[in-house]
Amino acid sequence: MLPEEVTKLIGQARSLEVLEVEKGAIKKFADAVDDPNPLYEDEEYARNSRYGSLIAPPGFFGWPVKWARGSTFPVFSEVMVELIAGLATAGYSQTIDGGIDYEFSHPIRAGDTLSASSVIKDITEREDSSGKAVFVIAETTYTNQNSDLVAKV
Repeated sequence: MLPEEVTKLIGQARSLEVLEVEKGAIKKFADAVDDPNPLYEDEEYARNSRYGSLIAPPGFFGWPVKWARGSTFPVFSEVMVELIAGLATAGYSQTIDGGIDYEFSHPIRAGDTLSASSVIKDITEREDSSGKAVFVIAETTYTNQNSDLVAKV
C-alpha cells in the first residue's frame, strides 16, 4: 500500500513554467532529432506555408524563461522530486520512464511564449511475480501567449 506522502500528490497542480520558443532552438532541436522538415528550418518555406512561420517539431516546447543554475527540467520537477522521495521512503528505490503520449491542438510557432502547468492524475501500485511497481500518470498542459491550448503531454 502506498504511503500518504505519495497518494496526497494525486490531483495537485504544481510548477507553472514559462517557456520561450526561439527559432534557433527549433532548428537545433530538429537537427538533433535528425528531422529535415523545412517547416522547422527554412524560414521562407515556412512563411509561405499554411503556418506562416517556422513551427516547432513535436516534443519541443522551448526553453524556460527563468532557469536557476543547478535546477532540473522538465516543468514537473518540483512535484516529481517530492514523489520520488516519498516512493524511496516506501522502499521504491528506482524509477523508469514508461513513455509519453502527446496530444497536439495548435502548432507551436517560433516566437511563442508557452505556459506549462503539471498535475499528477493517478498513482497506482501493482504487484506481479517480479515484485511491486508504482505507475504514475502525470499531465502537463501547454498554452501559448493567446491562451490557446497547444498540447497536453
